[in-house]
Amino acid sequence: MSTPYPFTAIVGQDELRLALLLNAVSPAVGGVLVRGEKGTAKSTAVRALSALLPQVAVVPGCRFSCDPSASDPACPDGPHESSGSTARAARMVELPVGASEDRLVGALDIERALAEGVKAFEPGLLADAHRGILYVDEVNLLHDHLVDLLLDAAAMGASYVEREGVSVRHAARFLLVGTMNPEEGELRPQLLDRFGLTVEVAASREPDQRVEVVRRRLAYDDDPTGFAARWADEEAAVRARIVAARELLPSVRLGDGALRQIAATCAAFEVDGMRADIVMARTATALAAWAGRTDVLAEDVRQAALLALPHRRRRSPFDAPGLDEDKLDETLEEFGGPGEDGGEDDPDPGPGGGPGGQPAPDEGPQGEGDTAARPEAGEGGEPQAGPGAGEQSAVRAAEPFRTKVLNVPGIGQGAAGRRSRARTEQGRTTGARRPQGTLTTLHLSATVQAAAPHQRARGRSGPGLVVRRDDLRQATREGRESNLVLFVVDASGSMAARQRMSAVKGAVLSLLLDAYQRRDKVGLVTFRGSAADVALPPTSSVDAAAARLESLPTGGRTPLAAGLLKAHDVLRVERLRDPARRALVVVVTDGRATGGLEPVALAGRAARLFAADGTASVVVDCESGPVRLGLAGQLAGELGGTAVTLDELRADSIAGLVRDVQQGTSRRAA
Repeated sequence: MSTPYPFTAIVGQDELRLALLLNAVSPAVGGVLVRGEKGTAKSTAVRALSALLPQVAVVPGCRFSCDPSASDPACPDGPHESSGSTARAARMVELPVGASEDRLVGALDIERALAEGVKAFEPGLLADAHRGILYVDEVNLLHDHLVDLLLDAAAMGASYVEREGVSVRHAARFLLVGTMNPEEGELRPQLLDRFGLTVEVAASREPDQRVEVVRRRLAYDDDPTGFAARWADEEAAVRARIVAARELLPSVRLGDGALRQIAATCAAFEVDGMRADIVMARTATALAAWAGRTDVLAEDVRQAALLALPHRRRRSPFDAPGLDEDKLDETLEEFGGPGEDGGEDDPDPGPGGGPGGQPAPDEGPQGEGDTAARPEAGEGGEPQAGPGAGEQSAVRAAEPFRTKVLNVPGIGQGAAGRRSRARTEQGRTTGARRPQGTLTTLHLSATVQAAAPHQRARGRSGPGLVVRRDDLRQATREGRESNLVLFVVDASGSMAARQRMSAVKGAVLSLLLDAYQRRDKVGLVTFRGSAADVALPPTSSVDAAAARLESLPTGGRTPLAAGLLKAHDVLRVERLRDPARRALVVVVTDGRATGGLEPVALAGRAARLFAADGTASVVVDCESGPVRLGLAGQLAGELGGTAVTLDELRADSIAGLVRDVQQGTSRRAA
């Protein structure tokens, strides 16, 4: 087993270390979501924490790590009466992004369950992580249904496995830690809320601190065992402090003053529901215990707010998480400070050197990893850099609206999502087939029908059905998949009227919001001047696409053919990377084309490449004015798709957009 990097040797990242330690003191806090750019010690810190956790006493031979002093009466390996006790290190279990549902929650042996009535259960990762740490790297890339199962188990402290009426339950209490890079996509607000605390991490911009990071990492790589030995005393001290804080935690008093501050803070920041209040209360209590106190002070409430509220303030995927600290201080001051009649004048500093674990003012900058923030156009409309004559500054997008549903026709087999029809592991059952590999979802009636003709030949004599592995049938299901929505946006001079471009950006922003809700990947190609640019390669981060859109300037000629060819090249590369994900191309233009010889004919030839590939497409017609040329409709015909106006794009419009898209594809197939 490799030697983990010492937790106490991590340079900086004080809020991250504090959040992890508070969960080690009180797992009821609800886990930590670590957001930040790549290469900021997120995974290193989580793996290092496992070495600090105290050993746990378990029942010998129990696969579910039951506590001998309070064993689970429903444990599948139980009952555990006078089974003795043994101690082992707390586990850290990693959940891979590509894990199956059975790998996470465990699997039942359906063959034995049907034939013998025996609950033969193979534990999953939730059972392995019981009383330890469950770590999910890149949690934002985990399938939604797995995240739901994971967070439900974390909230209930138990995992339930049900297959065709056979169910197993076992305890699953663990410290949940997820890490993510916001550039690769966001978690849904409902899932963000289920993490107790969140921390934004970024690499320090201080040269001295960066030098120290490199120096320590090189020393560790050269001699992991020797490096860990040099930090053994510090590690032992933190481990002892965790044990002491756990023992002190039940004695910590959360007074009415502190509760009032917590409630007022959550109300002032308009967070949804009551989970934030509960998490803040548990976090403030853990902070007091970590500092060796039995009373919760004002700084505990303030630090709890900074850890528990930022991710609960998001109102849309385009909002950056954060908290107005001036408003926080005003709220805490207005509702009075708890503990003013007692408590320590100089609370014990946390790992960051400040009160209650806050980073000291002279330490590295915090919260620099806000990659989700959208750049604003400069006041007065300063021109943005970019090609094209007559270029105008970027304009703000109009208010987004709810759009019609754009589907890719047919049935796909891509990643689970919420847009187009597909064969998936979730959804309604549509048939049965022989399993290919491990059976995941049993089709009971098809299995019985396959086994029934062979009962006499197999010598059936009792009430049980004699089932062989060849009889088992996998249920085939139809659900929804996510797609790649590639936006091809005309930013030329013909689109440059400020009110018109604002409406166009508002429409694209609305489609981006729809893509976020349907778990799609998005990409953005723009064309103006003399060329087309990939403003954003295909990504799961719709807020990154919104940021590029917001700062998009306009002006110059209309190289429509170049934009289409660039989009076609993007799709070609993406098919090699992710062949199962189907694409939907959304071209936002008035259909005009300029530059070179026969620009409209060139654009038509480029469009026919998409029709030949069978790529679903929609043209959002931005033409305005009393005289209309209908060029966008012609372009849609060349693409084999359909054209809709900005007004028809709205969900409350009369146009049957989905029907039109499907009819356009049917015409192309014919």
